[in-house]
Amino acid sequence: MDDITAAQRLISCLDLTSLNDDDTIEDIKLLCEKTQTPYGTTAAVCVYPQFIPQALQFLSGKIKIATVVNFPQGKLETEKTQNEILRALKAGADEIDAVFPYHDFLAGKIDECATYVQAVRTACGDKTLKIILETGELQNTRTIKAASQLCIECGADFLKTSTGKTKISATPETANAMLETIKVSKKNVGFKASGGIKTIEDAKKYLVLATSVMGPNWINQDNFRIGASSLLNNLLQTIKKGF
Repeated sequence: MDDITAAQRLISCLDLTSLNDDDTIEDIKLLCEKTQTPYGTTAAVCVYPQFIPQALQFLSGKIKIATVVNFPQGKLETEKTQNEILRALKAGADEIDAVFPYHDFLAGKIDECATYVQAVRTACGDKTLKIILETGELQNTRTIKAASQLCIECGADFLKTSTGKTKISATPETANAMLETIKVSKKNVGFKASGGIKTIEDAKKYLVLATSVMGPNWINQDNFRIGASSLLNNLLQTIKKGF
């Protein structure tokens, strides 16, 4: 796949993200303005819950709004996370990116982690639930596959690699483990790579990998997302240079 074609496809699958501790309403306004490009619109914006009302106002319902919960620590606080989700949905969120309690999973609290995912699934209702595995902390491929399988069985709509707040974020190796688990499950579960993806070269690795594992017809915003903040500018530059 050439870079121009890849960049155009990636724009349509991009969760344009701003999750900085010092974000302001003006930052969110600028983020929302970037969703409309000469080469199509992004799939969603992803912002902290407190900025959902502003994003809703700026986007006028044209782009989906994603937000994060239990972020970034991923604590096993089921009721608190459910309440965060309910508040976010009431404020106007379309998609929920919830951090998996990976510390507890590593500690062997498998049943508790399953209960957590089932609970956040219930809280989301018919809205899209993405579970952030924090793969950089899960140590190895076997653990990543086990966590992925648990989340698939408990109702996740998407598996997401990372919060972007840890030392190691998305890698092709961990993405491959997640995609293989999704394929074997034969369930309608999507994949989202996030954390440290800044260039067409970075993003294209995941696009090519997902195409290889899942097939070209699988690549659309219903199944495949990239979460990034600065990637869009690079994608636009790539397309402009090609023309």
